[in-house]
Amino acid sequence: MTLGLDEEHRELGASLRAWAAGLDGPAAVRAAEGDPAETFEKVRAAAAGMGLAGLALPASAGGDDGSPLDVAVALEACAHALLPGPLLGPAVSELLLAGGHPGSDAVVGLAPGAPDLVWDAPSATHLLLPAPGEDDTWVLVEAAAVDVEPVVALDLSRRFGRVRAPWSGGVAVTGLTRARVRRTTVAMAAAEASGVARWCLETATSYAGVREQFGKPIGSFQAVKHLCAEMLETAEAVTAAAWDAAVALAADEEQAAFAADVAGAVALDGAVRVAQTCIQVLGGIGFTFEHDAHLYLRRATTLRALLGGGDVWAASLAARAASGVRRRVEVDLGGRDAGVRDEFRTRVAEVAALPEDARRAALVERGYLTPHWPAPYGLGADPVTQLVVDEELVRAGIGRPDLKIGGWAAPTVLEHGTDAQRERFVRPTLTGEIGWCQLFSEPGAGSDLASLRTRAVRDEAAGGWRLTGQKVWTSLAHEADWAICLARTDPDAPRHRGITYFLVDMGSPGIEIRPLRELTGDAMFNEVFLDDVLVPDDCVVGQPGDGWRLARTTLANERVAMASSRLGVSTERAVALAGDATPAEQVRVGHAVALATVCTLLGVRTTLRSLAGHGPGAESSVAKLLGVRSRQDASELVVELLGERVVLEADDPQVAADVHEMLMTRCLSIAGGTTQVLRTVAAERILGLPR
Repeated sequence: MTLGLDEEHRELGASLRAWAAGLDGPAAVRAAEGDPAETFEKVRAAAAGMGLAGLALPASAGGDDGSPLDVAVALEACAHALLPGPLLGPAVSELLLAGGHPGSDAVVGLAPGAPDLVWDAPSATHLLLPAPGEDDTWVLVEAAAVDVEPVVALDLSRRFGRVRAPWSGGVAVTGLTRARVRRTTVAMAAAEASGVARWCLETATSYAGVREQFGKPIGSFQAVKHLCAEMLETAEAVTAAAWDAAVALAADEEQAAFAADVAGAVALDGAVRVAQTCIQVLGGIGFTFEHDAHLYLRRATTLRALLGGGDVWAASLAARAASGVRRRVEVDLGGRDAGVRDEFRTRVAEVAALPEDARRAALVERGYLTPHWPAPYGLGADPVTQLVVDEELVRAGIGRPDLKIGGWAAPTVLEHGTDAQRERFVRPTLTGEIGWCQLFSEPGAGSDLASLRTRAVRDEAAGGWRLTGQKVWTSLAHEADWAICLARTDPDAPRHRGITYFLVDMGSPGIEIRPLRELTGDAMFNEVFLDDVLVPDDCVVGQPGDGWRLARTTLANERVAMASSRLGVSTERAVALAGDATPAEQVRVGHAVALATVCTLLGVRTTLRSLAGHGPGAESSVAKLLGVRSRQDASELVVELLGERVVLEADDPQVAADVHEMLMTRCLSIAGGTTQVLRTVAAERILGLPR
């Protein structure tokens, strides 16, 4: 996925990528070693002809009134093609100067960091510089009035300049601050980092799919799959952070600063890591000067050097979070909620007026508990309606009860069950009359459910099936009323066939439940032994032998959720402890805040894709992997921040809860498919690497 989500930005990004690819940026970079002025001028002229110069300027200054996100989408596309020359600095300057810009024909060099280091100085007609000896005053000067020495640095696709002598004059820019310059620069640099990361990911996975070693494509080796999947995770995080930083530039200063800190903490380091891993996947060819990979590594490393590594931004983010700031991402429904908002607000208010113990039934009756489910159990709601319902419930202070395993069982019954099964199980699940557990995993079949051995034998006389086997890691089995269960009904069929989906009454004769004490000390997991358990025919979902397909069911109308501004239990706790932490620990808190925020942003981007009429993208698959890492790392960080209190205050309820959370989150990278298995799946199904 790229930065753009709606049709306009997707088309802009696609057209610019195609155009930029035709300019052969890497070849131009190599040509610039001999004559950078001529080469860079050709690219600049082509960019101006394409309309990139002046994209962010108002029409009064000869521009196109483009938004910061428009500019970010353009920069991402140009970075993907590694177009050289003055692009980033002038783009940032356009956003900063707006009506005060000298015009779309001007190239403005920028000094966002050290006052004597000017970006794109050799090509610039004007320079935007901090005024000498002034406190946070910026001036726009003609380049000819400043003595600037060209600098060739690590990034061969750009030229910089060093101010060699004192200078004076220029026109002061009203209202421009270092903070605004810095957050605008990092937002646009993050967009470039996204383009770099995308190119590196695509290049590595394409190569891994065809390069053979030991008679097989290297992409079929799990180690290479995992490298590429980790690149995908990082690239999605970089893109999400860059997108939000660009969007937030139009928000208030507090929100823009928070989003910029997240982008600085995530995108700059992330692009470097993806570029490094790209070279690792490419192997020897990636280490040659002839291959383009090192040029992208040089671009990413220079961006980080100029703007500071992730730790610098994380420290700022930790302080911002400690002061109470959180990223509040609002989804613009574009007026599409106008026809339904008032009705839902009125009806939700009616639910809020009920006694608390009557609200759940009212939510079920109105379809508000699961609005994405079809009627009569939901509203069959489109993404806009789902968000409206969510927002109105939050406004009224009404929380939805957690269906737990019922949230997996009921959708399967809805989509594949009979009318009688839907009537019997779905509504009681919603109202809480029926609780569920999941009898899938076995001692020899965890993530590999196709290897399950629990067998189901037909009993014609009894009108059902006899199930025998052992299930394990079964959450809530000791309190569940019913279970969804996979069992093998045809031992001679291929592994993924001959499996049937059953609904099992947990009170049936022949079921033995043995609690499994977890490392937390709790016993939520259980072993479940099935000894000739009769399951009647009316509790078979779908057709016998079709259980594997049913087990992977989700409703076609996927759930769309609104974003939360909270960072998660452990991350919020880490922020609360940050005041007594060392500077190094505060940096770690900042990184935890950044990752938790990115996880929220991935969800927002999935929602926006749904609103635009598109199915889930890579971010929805990556969200689980990054979400697990966020919760595990944050809970471990909290315990580290507590230090000796873990021992000295072990009986303190808060400390005990912190320790319990750290221990409990170890299951997250195992439950629902281990992280390693999910990375393999992502590499094969999203990146297209061979099995």
